[in-house]
Amino acid sequence: MRSALVHNLCDRRLQALAVVTGLVLATFAVRTVPLTRDGIEMLAVVDITGSMNVRDYQRADGTAASRLDTAKAALRELVSQLPCGSRLALAIFTERRPFLLFTPIEVCRDFSPLDGALGSLDWRMAWEGDSRISAGLFRSIEMAASLGTDLVFITDGQEAPPLPSIGGPSYEGKAGAVRGLIVGAGGTALAQIPKFDDRGRETGFYGETDVQQENRFGPPPTDAENRPGYDARNAPFGGTAAKGTEHLSSVREPYLKTLAGETGLAYAHLDGPGGLLRPLLDAGTPRPLPGSLDLRPLLGSAALALLLAVFAVRPLRALVRRGGSRPLRWKKA
Repeated sequence: MRSALVHNLCDRRLQALAVVTGLVLATFAVRTVPLTRDGIEMLAVVDITGSMNVRDYQRADGTAASRLDTAKAALRELVSQLPCGSRLALAIFTERRPFLLFTPIEVCRDFSPLDGALGSLDWRMAWEGDSRISAGLFRSIEMAASLGTDLVFITDGQEAPPLPSIGGPSYEGKAGAVRGLIVGAGGTALAQIPKFDDRGRETGFYGETDVQQENRFGPPPTDAENRPGYDARNAPFGGTAAKGTEHLSSVREPYLKTLAGETGLAYAHLDGPGGLLRPLLDAGTPRPLPGSLDLRPLLGSAALALLLAVFAVRPLRALVRRGGSRPLRWKKA
């Protein structure tokens, strides 16, 4: 009797079933484990002005993608990577100010409407054609401060009309008061800007005479005296129309890095739909998120896997042996 009991206790299947029973009982007794992880609260501001329609990115299938479409894809990818408890607010930028679409919402519970809102961003939402980047950035920083979030400002950095010879406005806030990231969108090579009619249909590309090539507000540049037709009183900028490349576009990286230095933000280039998470985590404010880890699914899965192993291993082994012991028989054609 005793030897039989010892033999049964030494049986591996019985031992495995005992472990399965213990795991099942543990699923009813074990509580969730509290844990804390870092999350993000941010305001994402997306430039939707005309130059963001330049197609200087490529999708995975090789087709061309605009800067705006790539920025949208990058934000959607970022939201899917953020830990639950993180929150995101969304705004669009055109002219000289951002427009807040919604205040911060949780990225997991509200993932579907958040993803839909990002996917629906469109250049047709713009209310003006101008693009005063520095003014829009400064106001976006103020908006992020009022919301209590970090800032992600996505733009190609092209001012339209171009800045005057004396430069743009200076930042009057406290550098670093709001943390975050300026994301430069676009390639470094000049590219054509698509042109659309009043119905939103593409009609070609902007030409040199279609856009303002020089800002003639304020004092003239230092070389104005050497221009044809210069007159200090009547033609301080010269007597001919300005020429330039403002009808073409590339990411204005030096300018954006200068703005980042003035405001205390970090800078990163948008290389594609992915890659925003790491720069944002490095530049943003770590915000502890209380959470919990439910061990019951893990315990239940382990019990099920062990139970299947107990009842499946021996039949499978016997089946393999039986199949290996049978000689192969060839059928005549």
